[in-house]
Amino acid sequence: MSTGRFAKRDREKARQERAAAKRARRFGGRDEESGTDGANAAATTSAPPQSDVLAALAALHETYDAGRMSLEDFEQARAELVAQIQI
Repeated sequence: MSTGRFAKRDREKARQERAAAKRARRFGGRDEESGTDGANAAATTSAPPQSDVLAALAALHETYDAGRMSLEDFEQARAELVAQIQI
């Protein structure tokens, strides 16, 4: 019975790693297209556009509502996204 939990944890971890890699590719590609240097690239990835943050937050809510994410993972990811919102 506990192997199911470990398998789910492994799937969730793999999904989070894929999402992080996708974010890195998305922001990395933008820096290469605009021709910014490494110093500006760090600033760009640390402050994504607000529309991207809000879209990611909406997608996160949809994922949780569909039951494809645990409450703990949802709250953690939500806290990370909310911290990126600039007021």
